[in-house]
Order: sequence, then C-alpha cells, then structure tokens
Amino acid sequence: MIKNKKKIALLIPLVLLLSACGRSDVTESSTGFWEKGIIYSFIKIIEWLSALFGNNYGMGIIIFTVIVSILLLPLMKFQFKTTRETAELQPEVEKIKAKYPMSDRESQLKIQEETRALYKEKGVNQFAGCLPLVIQMPILIALYHAVSRSPVLRSGSFLWMDLGDPDPYFVLPVLAGIFTFLTSWLSMKAQPVQNGMTKGMTFFMPVMIIVMAVPLASAVSLYWVARNVFSVGQTLLLNNPYKLQREREEKKRLEKKRERDLKKAWHNKKK
Repeated sequence: MIKNKKKIALLIPLVLLLSACGRSDVTESSTGFWEKGIIYSFIKIIEWLSALFGNNYGMGIIIFTVIVSILLLPLMKFQFKTTRETAELQPEVEKIKAKYPMSDRESQLKIQEETRALYKEKGVNQFAGCLPLVIQMPILIALYHAVSRSPVLRSGSFLWMDLGDPDPYFVLPVLAGIFTFLTSWLSMKAQPVQNGMTKGMTFFMPVMIIVMAVPLASAVSLYWVARNVFSVGQTLLLNNPYKLQREREEKKRLEKKRERDLKKAWHNKKK
C-alpha cells in the first residue's frame, strides 16, 4: 500500500502537468516541444498509417495504439514482475505490522525498518515499479491528446461513426467499460491478497469510463477501446492470474509436502 501511494504521489503532478498542456487543436502551426514535437508527430504518424487504409483514420488510430502498446510491453513486463514480487511479500509485511499494533512513531519506524530489511533480503526493490509508470504515462497522454486534439482525425469516419462526434449508439463507451473491467478483474485475480478497495475500484472504474466516454468524440472512445482490448491480452500474456494461481497452489503443495517429510523424518529418528 505504501508503495502504491508513493507511485501515485509521483505520477499525479506529471499527469496533471501534461494533461493541462492545452485543449486547443494541435496543427502544423503549433509550437513547443510537447505539442509540436510530440503530439503533432503522433498525429502525423496516425495520418500516415491511415493512408495505408485509404485515409481510414479509425484504422490509423487503432493501428498506432497497438504499435505504441507493443513498444511499451517490456516496461509492462518489468512492472508486472515488480508488482507480483511485492504482492507475494504482502503476507509477511502484514506479519511485521501485527508485531507492532501501536500507532506511535517508534512502532511505525520499526515496521518500516523491518519491511525494508525484508525487501532487501528477498531482493525486491519496492520502488522499481515506479519507473515504467513514469515512462509510460507521458507517452499514453500524448497519444490521447493526438487523437482528441487533431481536427484532421476528427474529420474522418469509421464504421457507423463520425470520429468527431460521440458514438450515437453508445457501443464504444460500453466496450471501453467492459474491457476496462476485464483488465482490472484479471489484475485483481492475479493478486495473492485482495482487499475491499481493490474490488470496489474494479467495478467503479468501468462505470466511470462509460460515463466519461458517452459525450466524447468517437475518436477518443475508439482509442480507449483499442488500448483496453490490448491491455486484456497483455495481462493474460504477462500476468495471467490463472497461471499464477496454479503456481501458488503448487508452491503451497510442495511446502506442505516438505513439512510432512520433515515431521516423518523427525518421528523416524526418535524411534
């Protein structure tokens, strides 16, 4: 929990800064490294990809979203690995906390000291998971801005939608919510310990995504759907909860077997 709070504390200023870097359209006449150098470059790449499909900007958005997501896979793999290692140590962290039930400063310092020693002993860096998030967020925010702030991309159409207008049938907002839920649910299932807050957010976030997506341009909803569909596959590939549960069950089985063997050997030795 401490780790997650520190991640959020690091990311919030960055997200707010980049998200607030303008709401106007980004065009060739835009200036600045963020808008001209990054967002406009993303827009031109999407336009180029769209040209391969007969100027189908919807396909361009989907293809570029998938390409960016694939390029971020090594970072996601590292993040999943760090998160798993930290989660596996959570039961031992809870045991440390149980040793110091008081909330005074001395108890808190002892908890922090023993927790740090535990992470060091297990070779787990509890802050390593922040780096992939710090690198990913500006890229994903820039991609979001490229889709939402390009007049060219908004002028296109895709299937039944005008990309500059909301989806008239609410299909994309609902799909964005469904795949957000699937990603969150799979991630929750991968955790060895689940709490009420995690379960609550698993159901709350998809509803928020649907509510937010309904009035937005279809181009943005299409990006969210493409990103979240990829996230589901990415989670199944890199952080498959069913595989992790089998591994944990096998580990418990081996530990119990080892305990039985030790008890049996001790009893045999006494005879």
